[in-house]
Amino acid sequence: MVICGFIFKIMNFDYSTKTRELQNRLQSFMEAHIYPNEKAYTAEINSGDRWKPLRLIEDLKEKAKAEGLWNLFLPEVSGLTNLEYAPLAEIMGKVFWSSEVFNCSAPDTGNMEVLERYGSAEQKETWLNPLLDGEIRSCFSMTEPEVASSDATNICASIVRDGDFYVLNGRKWWSTGAGDARCKLSIFMGKTDESAPKHLQQSMILVPMDTEGVKVERNLFVFGYDDAPNGHSEISFTNVRVPASNLILGEGRGFEIAQGRLGPGRVHHCMRLIGVAERALDLMKERAKSRVAFGKPLSEQGVIRQWIAEARLAIEQARLLVLKTAWMMDEVGNKAARREIAMIKAIVPPCVLKIIDRAIQAHGGAGVCEDTPLANFWIVARMLRIADGPDEVHLESIAKMELK
Repeated sequence: MVICGFIFKIMNFDYSTKTRELQNRLQSFMEAHIYPNEKAYTAEINSGDRWKPLRLIEDLKEKAKAEGLWNLFLPEVSGLTNLEYAPLAEIMGKVFWSSEVFNCSAPDTGNMEVLERYGSAEQKETWLNPLLDGEIRSCFSMTEPEVASSDATNICASIVRDGDFYVLNGRKWWSTGAGDARCKLSIFMGKTDESAPKHLQQSMILVPMDTEGVKVERNLFVFGYDDAPNGHSEISFTNVRVPASNLILGEGRGFEIAQGRLGPGRVHHCMRLIGVAERALDLMKERAKSRVAFGKPLSEQGVIRQWIAEARLAIEQARLLVLKTAWMMDEVGNKAARREIAMIKAIVPPCVLKIIDRAIQAHGGAGVCEDTPLANFWIVARMLRIADGPDEVHLESIAKMELK
C-alpha cells in the first residue's frame, strides 16, 4: 500500500487455509491420541528405566508420520511460514510432551534448523536426515556452569585446530535431551580465537556423543523434576577430537549461527506457552464451575471471575504480539524483527506464569499435585524465563533499541 509516497505493509495475521486445515487435523490427533494418553505417558516413565525411549511416543510418532503431521516446524520441509506454524505450536503446547510426537520438539528443532541452513552436504547427510526421520535425538551445548552464560561472550570452552581435527575442552550444562538414550549428537559452542573481536571468537561444531572424552556427568533436576526421559545434562568434554569437517559454517561464525537458531525457537517457545495458558484457563474455568465455596460456586466469586477475565485479556495480547513477530520474521527477516523477538521472550513467560499460578490457586491442593498438569506447566513457564536468555537480557536489548 502506498500513502503519500510512503510504502506500508499490511499486517495480516489471519490463518491461511493451509493452517486452518492443519489446525483441524492436529486438534483431531490430539483428541484421539494425546489427551487420552497423558496418564499412560507418566505411567510408562515410572514403570522402569526412566531414560529409555518410550514405546508410547514411538508408536504415536508413526501415527503422526502416517497422517502427515511431521516436521511442521521447518519451512524447508513443511512449506509453512513462521506465521503459519505458530498456531500449530500453540496446539502442541497444551500437552508438554506432545511436540516430540510430531518431531517438533526442542532442542532438535533448533539443531535441525542449524543443519538445514548452515550445514554442509556431508553434515546434512550424516545428521540432519536421521533427525528429520526421528531416528535419533540431539542436544545443544552452549551454557557453562563456571560463567554467566546469559552473556555468551563469557563462554570459555575451547575449540583448537590440530591438523585435520579440532580438539575440544570444556564443561557444559543444561544440555536438554542429553540424558535421552537416543541422543547421538551435540552441537558444541566454544572459542576458536580469543584474540578476535568478541562476537567473532566463537564457533559451533558437531560432536557425536560417543566420541572419546565426552561424558554426561549428571542429569539436573528442575524444581525437583528430572524431566526423564530427555533430561537436562551436565557434560564434560575432555580432549575431545572431532574431524575439522564437523565445524559448522566456519571459524568465528558461532554467534551468527546462534542468532539464526534462536529467532524461530523463541516463537515456537512462546506459542507453545500460549497453548499452556489456554489449557490452564480451561482448567480454571472447569474448576470454577464445579466447586462450591462459602455458599456459591467459585464461578460466582468476584476474584475468580476477575482472574478469568484478566487471563483472557493477557492471552489475546500475548498471542497477537507473537503472531506479529512471526509475520515480521517472514516479511522482513529475523534481524529486522529482533526487537519483537526480544519482546515476546520477555512478555510471554511471565504472563503465562501468572495465569498458571492463579489456576493452581483455584484448584487448591489439586493444583500442586500430579492430578492436573498445572504443576508441570508452572515449572516449564518458570524455566523459560531463564532459557534462551533471561528476561533482563531481553529487556536491556529492547531498551537499547528504543534509546537509539
